[in-house]
Amino acid sequence: MERLAGALERVNAVIGHTLCWAALGMLLLQFVIVLLRYVFGYSFIFLDEGVLYFHAAIFMLGAGYTFLVNAHVRVDIFYAKCTRRSQAWIDLFGHLFLLTPALVVLMWFSWPYVRGSWAILEGPISVGGIPASFLLKSLIPAYCVLLLVQGLAALIRDILRLKGHQA
Repeated sequence: MERLAGALERVNAVIGHTLCWAALGMLLLQFVIVLLRYVFGYSFIFLDEGVLYFHAAIFMLGAGYTFLVNAHVRVDIFYAKCTRRSQAWIDLFGHLFLLTPALVVLMWFSWPYVRGSWAILEGPISVGGIPASFLLKSLIPAYCVLLLVQGLAALIRDILRLKGHQA
């Protein structure tokens, strides 16, 4: 089970490290936009949308990595004072009864929206923008899948902690 959890976590680790470069790409693109607009007086809608695409990809695809490195928002009024075993039970409950159902519902209701967008290869958000809104909308199920993968890895680690393994 430890190896399976590690393999699942590697998926989000690779994506997370790749997204660091995407953040740099977004920064450079924004720099080019500002330079073109305020120095040369040119503006291109597809470049502005490029920043939007980068931003969406970083946040939607990076959610699983954020969960992996335990950098997500946690409201822990009582959690921090609990024993490791109690924390494992709380996490197990959260992963099974909060995270998983929420992601399944999100995927279920967003899938027709994404499928329809792919069916017509939906074009740009704005006139002159990037003609690939279907890719942007595909980030919704990708977000769900990556968080479910990380949730499964965390669930395995919770079970190992409850069995007394150092996970």
